[in-house]
Amino acid sequence: MAEETSPEVGEPHPYEFHVSGPRNLSSPNWRDLFCSSWKDNNYRRTVIACFIQAVYLLELDRQEKKTEASGLAPKWWKPFKYKLAEILVDQRDGSIYGAVFEWDRSAAVADFIFMRPSGAPRAVLALRGTLLNRPTIRRDLEDDLRFLTWESLKGSIRFDGALKALKSIVDTFGSCNVCIAGHSLGAGFALQVGKALAKQGVFVECHLFNPPSVSLAMSLRSMGEKAGFVWKRIKSLLPSSNVEVQAESGENSTGKLTKKWVPHLYVNNSDYICCYYANPPVGTEKDGKTSNALENSTKADVSESVAAKLFVMSKGPQKFLEAHGLQQWWSDDMELQLAVHNSKLIDRQLRSLYTPPSRTPQHQVKPL
Repeated sequence: MAEETSPEVGEPHPYEFHVSGPRNLSSPNWRDLFCSSWKDNNYRRTVIACFIQAVYLLELDRQEKKTEASGLAPKWWKPFKYKLAEILVDQRDGSIYGAVFEWDRSAAVADFIFMRPSGAPRAVLALRGTLLNRPTIRRDLEDDLRFLTWESLKGSIRFDGALKALKSIVDTFGSCNVCIAGHSLGAGFALQVGKALAKQGVFVECHLFNPPSVSLAMSLRSMGEKAGFVWKRIKSLLPSSNVEVQAESGENSTGKLTKKWVPHLYVNNSDYICCYYANPPVGTEKDGKTSNALENSTKADVSESVAAKLFVMSKGPQKFLEAHGLQQWWSDDMELQLAVHNSKLIDRQLRSLYTPPSRTPQHQVKPL
């Protein structure tokens, strides 16, 4: 969530890039041709979070009728040699809820960067969360309540618009050159839009900051899962056949694990909107590894069974509004942990991607 603030006369706006943006973050230069900053996951996370902040500011600039020259938003993508390619507008109220940013070759060449740095996406689809001001709050809260009730955003106009935009850039640049990201409500959209493409076998890099984890539907399912866990413990004490053990294994009929879509989640346990993503599956203990080394590594250090890369804030804001804010994710003094346990919530949300359709018994019809 974000709340509009007005600066005092003569003071810089609090959302100016040089005021609240990341510190000690260099802009791309010719050295990136030999050692790309985009291979550093801290840099990657920071830049993508800046793109989401730009979407928030695009909407605030629209409300204040600012131009590109006078607006706050452009300063949040131009330093990274990207350009605004498309804005996503909610036709119900005219608000901007998302944007597509593409690599700006002309701006890069002007700084003697003749090739796109390795690892830099060709296009990024960024989606904002809830804005707590009058022009947008009605439609934003409408989708917040939709998720709170049903744990789904598929009925929203914004879901359809984001899915259409993502498919378009995937068709243009290829899935391996595209990234989708969101914060808060926008992270909920990004997760479900990315999942919709993953069901079609198209895997897109996905970054989710403070994704919503609280819903009425989730609470009801959790009660059922706890009862199911108790029943499984009881069944484990009873004699079981080899067929049952084989049926409960996570492998397919060939014994090989299928390729998985693995989104990146960033959560703060002091944020009660997203903290439930840090809960391990029922019957397992929480565990984690310090991630300065883990997060910067290019190889996955987690088990293949993990459904997502879950980064938990171990040192950062403790008050709710700051813990749910976007700014913490480019802070210099933050510390993250990469959870090595599987997240119960994300595992349930992505389970349908890898669960084979149930086979209905076919009855043999004898010829008359």
